[in-house]
Amino acid sequence: MLDYFFSGGPLFMGLLTLLLTATIVAAIKFPQYTKDLGKLALALGVLGLLLGLFEAFKAVEVSGGVSQGMWAGGLKNALLPSLFGLIIYIFSSVFALIKK
Repeated sequence: MLDYFFSGGPLFMGLLTLLLTATIVAAIKFPQYTKDLGKLALALGVLGLLLGLFEAFKAVEVSGGVSQGMWAGGLKNALLPSLFGLIIYIFSSVFALIKK
């Protein structure tokens, strides 16, 4: 699991982990902010996806061409922050529904 954290990029995955923690705290103490924190996590995950794709395309441009395996690995790593952000958004939506 820690491998996925570092593969997704420590900056974005770290920020998303902080948002997950903030979402859990908000669900307990400040329920009005739960959904907004989830939306922020989703937006940050998509930003991480776009920056990861940009870096992958830049690496392909510099190297001239890559194998299909390298493409698949790069796309998998680029998708991790958006997947984590989506999971946090789903949790925040469930917490918001429970608190209603």
